[in-house]
Amino acid sequence: MVKDKKITQQPALRRELTARHLTMIAIGGSIGTGLFVASGASISQAGPGGALLSYILIGLMVYFLMTSLGELAAFMPVSGSFSTYGSNYVEEGFGFALGWNYWYNWAITIAVDLVASQLVMSYWFPDTPGWIWSALFLGVIFLLNFLSVKGFGEAEYWFSLIKVVTVVIFIIVGMMMIFGILRGTQPVAGWANWHIGDAPFSGGFSAMIGVAMIVGFSFQGTELVGIAAGESADPTKNIPRSIRQVFWRILLFYVLAILVISLIIPYTDPDLLRNNVKDISVSPFTLVFQHAGLLSAAAVMNAVILTAVLSAGNSGMYASTRMLFTLAREGKAPRIFGQLSKGGVPRNALYATTVVAALCFLTSMFGNQQVYLWLLNTSGMSGFIAWLGIAISHYRFRRGYIKQGRDLADLPYCSAFFPLGPIFAFVLCLLITLGQNYQAFLVDRIDWYGVVATYIGLPLFLIIWFGYKLSKRTRFVKYRDMRFPAFKE
Repeated sequence: MVKDKKITQQPALRRELTARHLTMIAIGGSIGTGLFVASGASISQAGPGGALLSYILIGLMVYFLMTSLGELAAFMPVSGSFSTYGSNYVEEGFGFALGWNYWYNWAITIAVDLVASQLVMSYWFPDTPGWIWSALFLGVIFLLNFLSVKGFGEAEYWFSLIKVVTVVIFIIVGMMMIFGILRGTQPVAGWANWHIGDAPFSGGFSAMIGVAMIVGFSFQGTELVGIAAGESADPTKNIPRSIRQVFWRILLFYVLAILVISLIIPYTDPDLLRNNVKDISVSPFTLVFQHAGLLSAAAVMNAVILTAVLSAGNSGMYASTRMLFTLAREGKAPRIFGQLSKGGVPRNALYATTVVAALCFLTSMFGNQQVYLWLLNTSGMSGFIAWLGIAISHYRFRRGYIKQGRDLADLPYCSAFFPLGPIFAFVLCLLITLGQNYQAFLVDRIDWYGVVATYIGLPLFLIIWFGYKLSKRTRFVKYRDMRFPAFKE
């Protein structure tokens, strides 16, 4: 049985994140380089129909996950989020592993963002050493999180607003081109690009699986609202409001954007085939703006992508710091990381996260490139593990809640898709997780190095989980033993 810990109330944390902060944090988590850059590769690999279907399917999975997280976070708004839920409603070792998994996931991702910032800045300053920009941006991200939670919230609000405005303008311009209102450099496309070659589904089912993985990575970060719940001014009202808007955000920012790109740019366009972060000029957003006759689009999109990179780093620093803080308060990390400043900021946890992010970054600069690659793969897998943890925790939470005879009407937010939602999300997320490098098993000789590099995050998670379970002799929480404390503002 998991003990009812006092830390769940977290009285020392400042609840200074308002409704607009939470809304933009959720939006910012779902808009990044995955949409601005990698979406082009998705269309080129699976065709317009295959890419659109993949985004709709993964978007539906993410929506179900967010409704599950919303029910948990509104009922128990703690910074530990799904780590705490995993401990309380699944098994203490499971929650322990989820917490450490999520902490190093974002700590490593910060390092990835620092590398990306160099690529972006080289567009304007090709002769300036890249490490200078990385050091500068790491300092900025550190300061935004050092001062107060409100500083983080305000920065993320404006970062996200820039991205939202960009996507909205992009969709408006694209629709005007599609309907012939805006005459660009190309003839009105209509649905012609959906009938080229093997379109709309190019590459078949295997291509869609590959694209689904890319899309899944693009959506990672939407769960940040669960971490921010611990410092929300009014979580019982603000979290449900934010979750209810997730469906429309996914529909607007991803599905419509992919539809616009696929209608204006043929999936056989060589610029889409070579699309990557290292060449911002071939971002599908840039290509569409250029087709509209906006030749300065590359410079503008470069600035927006820089905003997306800084937003990801800022959110990553916040999420990993709060997770380490909660682990310390629950006795699952050194106590020093559970200390707070007078302003309610866990600065010791912030220092540790910053150091780890800087060390991971240095491996890409001066150390072994293979080490950096393995860190990157570990981080990518960790995001899917966190999603699986959310689905499992919510399913067991609801089952235990009902079995103890409690009334669903008492929940601040109740997911309308139980049990279909968490089950669907779990199955699809598991398929994506296990299928990330399925090609390695389809050759005459299995590429064991590629398999290990891709899936290293899974055995690492299991080692942490079962290592804790064996050392502490913990057991799965029975439904009748689950604690459902009433939290007060």
